[in-house]
This record gives sequence, C-alpha cells and structure tokens, in this order.
Amino acid sequence: MALQSSARVNEAYRALKDPVARAQYLLSLHGIDALSETDTQLPMDFLERQLERREKAVDAVSANDSSALAAIVADVRREANELIAGLLRTLDEEQSFADARTSVRELKFLDKLAHDLDAMQSSLDD
Repeated sequence: MALQSSARVNEAYRALKDPVARAQYLLSLHGIDALSETDTQLPMDFLERQLERREKAVDAVSANDSSALAAIVADVRREANELIAGLLRTLDEEQSFADARTSVRELKFLDKLAHDLDAMQSSLDD
C-alpha cells in the first residue's frame, strides 16, 4: 500500500511540475479533454508561425548555423512562457476553461517543436 501511495504522489508531482500536464488535469476536472485526438484544430496564424519556424530551422541546419537555430529555440520557449502566463490567468483568475483548452493545445505543440529543435541542435553539435 505504501508503494502504491508513493507511486501516486510521484505521478501527481510530475503532473504539477509540467505546466501542460497540470493544465490538462485541471481541465479534465471540468470535463474538458484538452488533447482529444479527434479534435486537433489550432488557430491558423499559430500554425503558420510554427511552419515558418520549422522552415527556418531546416535552413539553419542546412547552413550549419547553430546560432540561428538557438535563436529559433529561444523564440519558441519565449512564446511558450507567454502562453503559460496567459494560461495561468485564464485558469486561475477568469476560470475560462474552454478558452484554456486552445492554450493547452498550443503549449503541447510548442513543447514538441522545442523538443524537435533541440534534437536538430544536438545534430549540429555532434
């Protein structure tokens, strides 16, 4: 029983530590599945911005330009941090759970993009 309780505490800590997982959990408490695989819509301007970033990242890798790639990664992380701040306001102050859903989806997308860009950066460093 102690082992089971310990595992649940560790799982809760991981969820609280990760802004996307924390927001996803809070939304699930209100019956909202933020990352439903049947609804993958995101705002078009957001998707276009990410596509441009990916294209610039591919160009930077092709040119072996580590500093350009690092600037793209920094820009993605800055946008993610801004989204997190907005998400906190949306969830805590406004309690607008439906609006928070889109932010969680965008954050998840940016998380994946940052991970992919980090992998590109690692390939340049090798």
